[in-house]
Amino acid sequence: MHARDRVGLGWRPELAAGILGHRDRIDLVEVIADDHLGAGRRELRALNTLARQVPVVLHGLSLGLASAAPVSDRRLEALARVVGAVEPEAWSEHLAFVRGGGREIGHLAAPPRRAVTLDGLSRNVARARAIVGSLPALENVATLIDPPGSDRDEPRWLADVVAATEAPLLLDLHNLHVNALNFGFDARAALAHLPLARVRLVHLAGGSWIATTAGARRHLDDHRHDVPAPVFALLSDLAARASQPLDVILERDGNYPPMARLLTELDDARRALALGRAQRAA
Repeated sequence: MHARDRVGLGWRPELAAGILGHRDRIDLVEVIADDHLGAGRRELRALNTLARQVPVVLHGLSLGLASAAPVSDRRLEALARVVGAVEPEAWSEHLAFVRGGGREIGHLAAPPRRAVTLDGLSRNVARARAIVGSLPALENVATLIDPPGSDRDEPRWLADVVAATEAPLLLDLHNLHVNALNFGFDARAALAHLPLARVRLVHLAGGSWIATTAGARRHLDDHRHDVPAPVFALLSDLAARASQPLDVILERDGNYPPMARLLTELDDARRALALGRAQRAA
């Protein structure tokens, strides 16, 4: 493990007591920014106090940056208020669209991987930078369908994204694993073609198989299950290939196990990082 690699946990109300009680084993926490966009002063002060106890990064869900439609200034201004109050080390958002024709679609949808999307994304990221004051780390998303109208694969898409926006990458290794399962490609081979030098943050999670209406099976990134072994293997591969320090966040959004189990998964992540760093040094 690199001396400056860090491993942490997504902040959830159900996990708050466990996180605060085990700060010696949790290097940082990731707070969902959308939960606090309408927060009052007391709530924002509490988040700032948390950030003084443990390093905090913020994670956004609702900007819809990966779209030809312009991002909402109102949402960005609300986010800027949270960022200004909390002073996180970084903030991130998904490479997804979340609304169309003025209507919310209710989930993070993977956009068509093509030039018109990239142009809209670049404008939206520039607008976010102007209002929030810093660039977001952009996260690859899991999808149950291959985005219609795409003219490039995911590694090429992510390389084009970071080149066009100058933004760092939040590499969700479980999302990469899920897409590999759903569309029949090799996740470890795909990882080798990603812009790994631009990775700042990493997500780990678990998921489950679901049946589709067509009778097929798809893997769902539900954050309700333990991190599978192939995702830890991807983390080792990343640590072997990337020279920069990595901040790794374990996401859990339901079916919560005892805190001891989550701490064990954090230790598993540290071992995966250490294995990759040792391979890099060999």
